[in-house]
Amino acid sequence: MSPAEEERSLPLPERWPRASKFALSACAAAVAELVTFPLDLTKTRLQIQGEAAVHRDGAAAGQAVPYRGMLRTAAGIAQEEGVRKLWQGATPAVYRHIVYTGVRMVTYEHLRDSVLGRVEGESFPLWKAVVGGMSAGAIGQFFASPTDLVKVQMQMEGKRKLEGKPLRFRGVHHAFLKILSEGGVRGLWAGWVPNVQRAALVNMGDLTTYDSVKHFLLLNTTLVDNSVTHSVSSACSGLVAAVLGTPADVVKTRIMNQPRDKQGRGLLYKSSMDCLIQTVQGEGFMSLYKGFIPTWMRMAPWSLVFWLTYEQIRRMCGVSSF
Repeated sequence: MSPAEEERSLPLPERWPRASKFALSACAAAVAELVTFPLDLTKTRLQIQGEAAVHRDGAAAGQAVPYRGMLRTAAGIAQEEGVRKLWQGATPAVYRHIVYTGVRMVTYEHLRDSVLGRVEGESFPLWKAVVGGMSAGAIGQFFASPTDLVKVQMQMEGKRKLEGKPLRFRGVHHAFLKILSEGGVRGLWAGWVPNVQRAALVNMGDLTTYDSVKHFLLLNTTLVDNSVTHSVSSACSGLVAAVLGTPADVVKTRIMNQPRDKQGRGLLYKSSMDCLIQTVQGEGFMSLYKGFIPTWMRMAPWSLVFWLTYEQIRRMCGVSSF
């Protein structure tokens, strides 16, 4: 049998390992995203509530909206806009995770195994896991930033309708085209800096924590590589990711949701640092943790669903455990 015939006889995961891992992680992420999406919508609405810059500029004059916590916000969306609206923006969110999760998972494994030199069966230095996790998250989010921008803006459409404002978009593709026509290609990457910063922090919490906890348990306890170990590791990763990523997530959401001029420049914030300073000065430090509870409540089940699904799909397809 010739080398070409031998290669064709190999299963797909061995012929195209990176493409296969991209596809498997994208499938697992899509499942996790659809299951936990209502919590993401609730988190986004909470992060916009009481925005000091909006009130200062008079954009919300006569629209004093009482502060609502997580449960009242979620219930309010269902009652005032309809239960289906809890999944408004789910389509671009799934698009985002196909790109974001696929890229970050493939990048992390490549960095971990080929660049940072992890040896199977040996402990992996935490600093190397941190470098790999932050780098993979930043790269993945940069490529996925346009889909995240559309997701955030579509999640706010229901609120605009309640306030009597005209809807901006007819659907996902119209949103992409409108943002592109108004701000050009650069407009699709509005808010990419805090987005990438957040992704680096979240992945330091998610990928780094999951990988480190999982292999620590396998090397130092009687636990084996099964769903129990995956569940414990994913629970830890969800909590750490929420603590590290929420402040950057608040800044990212506000920058992406702010009105823009004809040149695509933000009217409320000059940069992510300006948004951070205005938020802390106008609303206090803890405003950076607006939406923390739904963020954590979403990240915990998201991590659990994603990692259990991903590890199981890899095993079923003959790919080694993460």
